[in-house]
Amino acid sequence: MFLEAAPALLLADVLTALPANNIVLVINASDCADVGTVAALRALRKRGFGISLRWTGLAEPDKALFSLVTHIEISVSKTDFAVQAKQYALIKHLPVHKVARHIAGWHDYDACVSLGFDLLAGPFHLMPRPDSASKGLNTSQVLIVELLEMVRKNADVRQIELVLKRDPVVSYKLLRFINSAGFGLGCEIESLRHAVQVLGYTPLYRWLSLLLATAGTSKTAQLLMQTAIIRGRLAELLGDTFLPKAETDNLFVAGLFSLLDRLLGMSMGEVLDKIQLPEAMSQALLTREGIYGDFLALAEACERGTGCAGRLAASLQIDAAQVSQKHLSALAWAQNMDV
Repeated sequence: MFLEAAPALLLADVLTALPANNIVLVINASDCADVGTVAALRALRKRGFGISLRWTGLAEPDKALFSLVTHIEISVSKTDFAVQAKQYALIKHLPVHKVARHIAGWHDYDACVSLGFDLLAGPFHLMPRPDSASKGLNTSQVLIVELLEMVRKNADVRQIELVLKRDPVVSYKLLRFINSAGFGLGCEIESLRHAVQVLGYTPLYRWLSLLLATAGTSKTAQLLMQTAIIRGRLAELLGDTFLPKAETDNLFVAGLFSLLDRLLGMSMGEVLDKIQLPEAMSQALLTREGIYGDFLALAEACERGTGCAGRLAASLQIDAAQVSQKHLSALAWAQNMDV
């Protein structure tokens, strides 16, 4: 985890509770002019923390910091890319990881890859890649969509079982899911029909929605899937004090499906032609309006850090601290999610 580290944080006791080997502390180059800050960073580095220097300007970083820094970060933008290329040229020989931040699109991503950056961060994966062909549904996703429609129409359990049997992987995942420790069942479920009966239609629809969002195979699918799961869970948590359980379940599904256009390589309109959803969910996915739209928009604002999250939270009368807590809860939940 990369953690923003203002100088005051470097001396805080809270850092002692963190796993040093898994944390990289991000510090501005201007803060390293202070002797006390450098001393604190040196002590933290000895404890195993990584140190990432957020660097601006066209002067080579102070060599005294080289033994201390594990990463150097450059903020990327189209307008100043020539300057950033010069910055990279000054640091490319250093034995540290080079990080490109704030990559907004695939053009910048490709340029940073060609320069040789080791790590790349930004919302580029949320944008359609201009040269990517439309993919559509793969075999597993076609079957999952069929099951979603059957569950939505309350089809007979035996019919659902027959469709499940057509895909051994989906069947295995359902049995593994329902036999997990979280269900606390006294006996193992071995029959697909029994699994559907025990799970119930509403939880089954939720699980199938999660499975659909995690069945992608593209290069960026893993990152998109993780983002979709976090977004769905956060939207659900944001709505839990305002809406009944059935509605927050729909919020979860809306959040999951909000990236299906990217995962499937088609427009959201085409996605909704294949997956029949309630009108309120379709409205939220297409225009971010209606009963679910504001919650979904707030979840997206939290992940992108665009600065409008506070305004959206205020419009929903949700305290900013509550939003932060729910976001952390969603991140932790998604980290432990096993579909």
